[in-house]
Amino acid sequence: MILLHGKETMEIIQKYFPDLPDSCLNKFEKLDELYAYWNTRINLISRKDIQHLYLHHVLHSLAIPRHFHFKPGTRILDAGTGGGFPGIPLAIYFPDVEFTLADSIGKKVKVVKTIAKELALENVNPVQSRVECLTDSFEFVVCRAVTSFPVMVSWIANLIGDKNRHTFPNGLIFLKGGDLKEELGQFMQKATVYDLYELFPEPYFDAKKMIFLPGDQCHE
Repeated sequence: MILLHGKETMEIIQKYFPDLPDSCLNKFEKLDELYAYWNTRINLISRKDIQHLYLHHVLHSLAIPRHFHFKPGTRILDAGTGGGFPGIPLAIYFPDVEFTLADSIGKKVKVVKTIAKELALENVNPVQSRVECLTDSFEFVVCRAVTSFPVMVSWIANLIGDKNRHTFPNGLIFLKGGDLKEELGQFMQKATVYDLYELFPEPYFDAKKMIFLPGDQCHE
């Protein structure tokens, strides 16, 4: 699929999420202009990839709500948010869920804070910090290939709280591509791996995966 940079790329979001309310659609539509502007000032997304914002970044982030629906008031950490993915799209999709978007690079955190303000996302809290230095408690941690899976587990194991309000356990939701058998290692039998191509049958998602590891398995 070839997508042009601009409003027409919103079609890929509407294709897989046809029932989104206008309040969400309007915010998703604004992402194009906001990221095009800020990406000329700080490298949030690779220059070659910015034209595929909706397919490669927004829709990729929205793989999470295809399997996980979070209740209002849920506290979620986006670990190593970078340019705001998956945190910003998730905050748009779940306006009643509280998102902490953490990254160690101050310039990126400032831009994410500005984008959240421009979108009136009151459920986003950008924080400049290394993930392993955080001490708060969250019900879920989400991230996109910030580091290897075992390293991320070691960073966030103590951040996932025990209080659970969902039909599925608290835990880590990790978006990454490629053959993950070797990387998952000891976690292979403990984690659930979802094939994103089954959710979004687009060439880009051919080797993309979503891994869920329950919080009580992060300590073993």
